[in-house]
Amino acid sequence: MDEHLYLLLIVLVPCLGVLAQWLAWRLQIPSILLLLAFGMIVGIWISPDEILTRLTGGGDAVGPRLLFPLVSVAVAVILFEGGMTLRWGQLGESARVLVRLLSLAALVTWGLTALLGHYLLGFRWPVAALLGAILIVTGPTVVGPLLRQIRPKRRVSSILQWEGILIDPLGAVAAVLVFEAISQTEGVRWPAIVGIVVQTLAIGTVLGLGSAALLVIALRRYWVPDFLHGVFVLAVALVAFWGSDLLSAESGLVTVTVLGVCLANQRYVSVDHVLEFKEHLRVLLIGCLFIVLGARIPLSSLAALGWAGVLFVLLLVLVVRPMAVFLSTWGTGLKWRETLFVGLVAPRGIVAASVASVFGLRLAALDSSVAAEPATATQAQLLAPVTFLVILGTVTLCGLGAGPLARRLRLADANPQGILFAGASRWVRDVAAALGKLQVRVLLVDTNYANVTAARLAGLPATCASILSEHFQETEDLAGIGRLLAVTPNDEVNTLAAMEYVHVFSRANVYQLAPRARTHSRWQTVPETRRGRSLFQTDLTHQQLEQLMATGGVVKTTALTASFTWADFRTLYGEAALVLFAVDASKRLKIRTPQGSFQPAPGDRVVAIVPPAGDESDTPGPAHDDRPPAGGNA
Repeated sequence: MDEHLYLLLIVLVPCLGVLAQWLAWRLQIPSILLLLAFGMIVGIWISPDEILTRLTGGGDAVGPRLLFPLVSVAVAVILFEGGMTLRWGQLGESARVLVRLLSLAALVTWGLTALLGHYLLGFRWPVAALLGAILIVTGPTVVGPLLRQIRPKRRVSSILQWEGILIDPLGAVAAVLVFEAISQTEGVRWPAIVGIVVQTLAIGTVLGLGSAALLVIALRRYWVPDFLHGVFVLAVALVAFWGSDLLSAESGLVTVTVLGVCLANQRYVSVDHVLEFKEHLRVLLIGCLFIVLGARIPLSSLAALGWAGVLFVLLLVLVVRPMAVFLSTWGTGLKWRETLFVGLVAPRGIVAASVASVFGLRLAALDSSVAAEPATATQAQLLAPVTFLVILGTVTLCGLGAGPLARRLRLADANPQGILFAGASRWVRDVAAALGKLQVRVLLVDTNYANVTAARLAGLPATCASILSEHFQETEDLAGIGRLLAVTPNDEVNTLAAMEYVHVFSRANVYQLAPRARTHSRWQTVPETRRGRSLFQTDLTHQQLEQLMATGGVVKTTALTASFTWADFRTLYGEAALVLFAVDASKRLKIRTPQGSFQPAPGDRVVAIVPPAGDESDTPGPAHDDRPPAGGNA
């Protein structure tokens, strides 16, 4: 019977993890809230610790001893994947701010959190200090999806992303420092403790750099076949994590983080396909971890914290974090809006949960003579419930409030409907100008300097670069932009751009023009599965659009009303008018595609290319010509 229950748990956990993240995506809420809720509900009927104990026939401590090594490995994989998303070019001038956040802000957060734990929650100083060390971390597994949803300015986005990943191993090291101090029976020997910290960081850094060098050499010399790249890199990361932890406790998290950052920033081999594999693994691991750890926390333990626990969370979010950020970023050139946003966005995540659970068990297992007071070991059992309450509180506040806060501080667009145009030909410039007048943010990218110059003269934001350039992707601020339109004359470039930006905007928001028809059997077009969504019409190519504009076509914006409807528009212009976009009354952009239904309603503004026959004089009041004058500003 126990075996069947264990099998049920193995099947149920990943299924619920995926379901929770899918529901969170549909409802546009932080997935961690649903994951923890599902986990606590599962915990009412099934206890992971109890099942493992019954299967092994051991004591009460057997379950956690079997579970937490698996949790540690999963956290290592998550941090490794997070490190592989960090690029030096994204940080730029904010490196100084990041160093301050990882040092001064972490120390201030540690100290103030320990004070709150002691005076508000009644923890003894050893337990309060351990709690402060655990809660200096933020949650990269929460911050990442939150930033993708909000799309704030690049600088604050990069700062939060880098801090969320790099602070996690530092928090684990700080927890080791406090635990070593507590466990010493003959008083605290600070030289020994400092030596442990230096040793932990040194071992983690050296093994991380060495593992990265090994992987780069192996991949560059083709010692590993392509189909083994993902699992080979994962195996090396896990071995490095194990070896590092064997030499110094908790140094493994430093190792995998350094390894991930080094792989992401080297220029010798491509690891993008490895990162895609790790992203899928991370999604599964996050779902499983939060549900399993949530199932270990009884609701009664959260309720027992009472109003003191709620006040602790509020002070942590509204006082401790903002104070730490303001003190550490003073004089760094960070604008007050950016400082306030960074100070109010610090949700805790899986690393805090796992570290609290592990060190809570270690501290509770200490003999009372070692722990100095029996109450210390007893209070250690409250570390995990307090941490989970902090996770729930910070994720709820940040998840629901970060978006409105970013928009109020003008760090993100309230309606991120912007378009990144790959290409800046004449018809693209005219269309972009029309959308810009409708308050849709546009950005044009082209390698043709003449096209870029013409776009800038027309008052359009344009960059002379390749849409495939890593430098462009790392340095360009895409706040407010949520779609890519690949509209260059080169079909292959359009296809490559679509494939590249699927990871940035998601497959539903990447479009490209139809390729030129290939009549010869040896010139087959790229399959639909490897292209972006078809744009406008199935057979509409770049050359046809250029020809339409060259023969007198005009980009017009027409407002539909109750008296001038979509049917009236078609009656006036007929099927000759090439309808491209519509913007509704709430400023939401609709892009015409061959697959979707496109039926503008009254209140919408329709952007179309009208052929020469549809002269300006033929257009009733709602329509106007949005083509900028030659050589002038739009």
